[in-house]
Amino acid sequence: MSEVWKPSVTVAAIIERDGRFLLVEEETSDGIRFNQPAGHLDPNESLIDAVARETLEEAAHDFTPTALVGMYMSRYLSSRTGQQVTYLRFAFTGELGAAHDRPLDHGILRTVWMTREEMLACESKHRSPLVLRCVDDYLEGKRAPLSLLYTHPSATGVLHG
Repeated sequence: MSEVWKPSVTVAAIIERDGRFLLVEEETSDGIRFNQPAGHLDPNESLIDAVARETLEEAAHDFTPTALVGMYMSRYLSSRTGQQVTYLRFAFTGELGAAHDRPLDHGILRTVWMTREEMLACESKHRSPLVLRCVDDYLEGKRAPLSLLYTHPSATGVLHG
């Protein structure tokens, strides 16, 4: 039997304030890059909980998702391993909450607010081609209700046989 292909599931927070978007500048195996507060879905976690956690870890702010901006799939060739990785990204918009006095996640250098034009000017430094696409979809008003997402309790709790 052949191995089942599994994409890496990620979440991202599209946060806008006065025409600027919250990004993180981070160290990657491809150098310093810009990304939304984003990261991988952890075991026993819902997508909504994951994006709130990633925003807290990477930007030191609370984040309450209010809508799904989009679902995106992309493929990446790792310069470090030479392997192809497919990402399935769920991008959310919502309310940025309180700031916390805590260190940013490992590899995150700083947070920065950029306009779309500033983001376009540094597109070669984006972590993913999805960074700008998510912002463009947000600016076009794309929103889906969070009720579109359902997490069965078995995904976040103890699985009983």
